[in-house]
Amino acid sequence: MNTPVTPASGSPASFALASDPLPVAGFACAQGVLLVGGRPITELAEQFGTPFYAYDSALLDARVAQLRAALPPGVGLHYAMKANPMPALLRRMVGLVDGIDVASGGELQRALSAGARPQDISFAGPGKRAEELQQAVAAGVLVNVESPRELPLLAAAQDELARPARVALRVNPDFELKGSGMRMGGGAKPFGIDAEAVPAVLREVGRLGLRFEGFHLYAGSQNLRAASICEAQRLSYELALRLADHAPAPVRVLNLGGGFGVPYFSGEQPLDLAPIGQNLQALLERAAQEMPHAQLVLELGRYLVAEAGVYVARVLDRKLSRGQVFLVTDGGLHHHLAASGNFGQVVRRNYPVRIGTRMQATADEHELASVVGPLCTPLDLLADRMQLARAQEGDLVVVFQSGAYGASASPQDFLGHPRVAEVLV
Repeated sequence: MNTPVTPASGSPASFALASDPLPVAGFACAQGVLLVGGRPITELAEQFGTPFYAYDSALLDARVAQLRAALPPGVGLHYAMKANPMPALLRRMVGLVDGIDVASGGELQRALSAGARPQDISFAGPGKRAEELQQAVAAGVLVNVESPRELPLLAAAQDELARPARVALRVNPDFELKGSGMRMGGGAKPFGIDAEAVPAVLREVGRLGLRFEGFHLYAGSQNLRAASICEAQRLSYELALRLADHAPAPVRVLNLGGGFGVPYFSGEQPLDLAPIGQNLQALLERAAQEMPHAQLVLELGRYLVAEAGVYVARVLDRKLSRGQVFLVTDGGLHHHLAASGNFGQVVRRNYPVRIGTRMQATADEHELASVVGPLCTPLDLLADRMQLARAQEGDLVVVFQSGAYGASASPQDFLGHPRVAEVLV
């Protein structure tokens, strides 16, 4: 039940100081307290305890609507649930997108339990176990084959279950997504089948009688350069078109991957969707002539959910050590590994962090402070010497851009502290 509030400033709002690493948009506040889904974080903390993740369902809806408006209607939109598999959020996403991409048998079960239709699920990932492949065939989902090793296992499952094994080949392209935070294709990679080896694998797909449906290409992730994404999409399409000549059946789905990034750090700008939409429209027009049975699909995770989530921890102690202020909280890297800088950052940089119970503090009410957790390691750092509102014990620290790769990507059992709560509001 929502507590009636009167925002002291417009909703949604942006909160930023000149020295902040990144303005935060989409959230409102009332009487200096951050609101998520219209509810004060103090109320959520009382109900669920701290630390917790809160995801704003209205922001999830808005992000998908923004994408639908920018992209041509013929492009399918899939959610890569590894970004955030929280059950309530996953159920929300199932109702918003066209398909769910999973990366394990456990994720497959979660997707089915959340209401995703088997025909709308694809299963990627290296090292699939034989029982996972059998599970996928039994469920009737599309398997993105990562290695020739999977083919006889799928054929055996197909024969045993008397059900067709739906397959697409994940291709390791001969190019990379320039400007990506994480490169998933090009060069030597554990993901997918090298492009030059694909024709032979396609012949084996036909020999084994597997149901070929298309290709999956994923060049990289967390890219904020529209030109790079457009180039990767064009190159992926051209590669799939060449490989289609060797396929045992027409291409029915062409998964162009994702790579759409979100801004986390100082100087980063939001991704411009307009040129991507124009590029995809051109590819759709080509596909209508060159691969008339194929649907083009985008596979997005972080871009759909990251900016809709916050991580909230309570200040337990305010310490001064040789002139430096440390705010010690009940949360840390065991809940939010990415914000600590230990999930892919080469050089650690701060996520956007605010004191969520002092959102309207003036500039002279701020100080240079570091936010740390309760773990006995110097890696447990959520904010390193940031300008923050002057906080006391009991205040709530908020880490923004936390809807992706949060709770499920963190070592929650480390040192035996309580696990984090998650709530969709």
